[in-house]
Amino acid sequence: MPVNETLATYSDWLYRSALGVYLFAVLLYAVEQAFARAPRKAEALVGAGAPVPGLVEPQVRTELSKPERIGRMGAALTVLGALLHLGSLVMRGLSAGRAPWGNMYEYMSLLCLAAVVTWLVLMVKFPIRRLGAFVLTPILVLLFLGGTVLYAESAPVQPALRSYWLVIHVSVISISSGVLLIPGVTSILYLLKASRPDRFPKLPSADVLDRMSYRTTVLAFPLFTAGIICGAIWAEAAWGRFWGWDPKETVAFVSWVVYAAYLHARATAGWRGRGAAWINVVGFALNVFNLFFINLVTSGLHSYAGL
Repeated sequence: MPVNETLATYSDWLYRSALGVYLFAVLLYAVEQAFARAPRKAEALVGAGAPVPGLVEPQVRTELSKPERIGRMGAALTVLGALLHLGSLVMRGLSAGRAPWGNMYEYMSLLCLAAVVTWLVLMVKFPIRRLGAFVLTPILVLLFLGGTVLYAESAPVQPALRSYWLVIHVSVISISSGVLLIPGVTSILYLLKASRPDRFPKLPSADVLDRMSYRTTVLAFPLFTAGIICGAIWAEAAWGRFWGWDPKETVAFVSWVVYAAYLHARATAGWRGRGAAWINVVGFALNVFNLFFINLVTSGLHSYAGL
């Protein structure tokens, strides 16, 4: 199928636009983090009696501070960037007539979109908007590298990748890896907050960071497991064996063991807190290592992905 160059160009424009919007969002998040007041502990009410029956208390409208309004603008820009980002993937897929994750550039784009969407969902569940600059900065770095060093023109995939398993395996692995980027960052922030709470008063409480990291990992781990299983099934169909200890397979398996250890440690009372957070950080490091070093430096059966 010939490539639609017009749609491919639109895809590149949307990708760059999303990158620019994310950059502005990071700046707005940074402004809120820098100038917003540190959260205070709720003060106990002294001498408050029971509510009087029939008395309607006036609604007090709390006006947002300027840093908070700027933070909300950053969140709105993040949503806009995610829509542009999604549009770039859709256009890339339509231009090539296939799933838009057949090379490292596209894989990185899908991974980062999954991370951004996860962040948007977490902002609804937790009071963590101020962390936007910390979370989106590594995503920006990955997108920049994807659009420069790893960029590939829209084209049909190689014969080895022309399988329905490309849609299943690569998408699940990419999405789960993107989701796992978020608890990696929040676990690092948890360690900072837990070690020196007085030096990082504007970070959310250690308890919030810990619960957010745990719940996100719980969500991503089954997806990551399913992605590895689907990859093994595809490997058997393509290469005649389920597992060959290819470098990427090996590091993915080690990452799976580390995340399984984190979930076990987090569920064990004696390992909650810093010990579990350190395990999650190791998993985050392995995730990034597998993403770059294995694809760019080593040679193996997974090294043909557009590089």
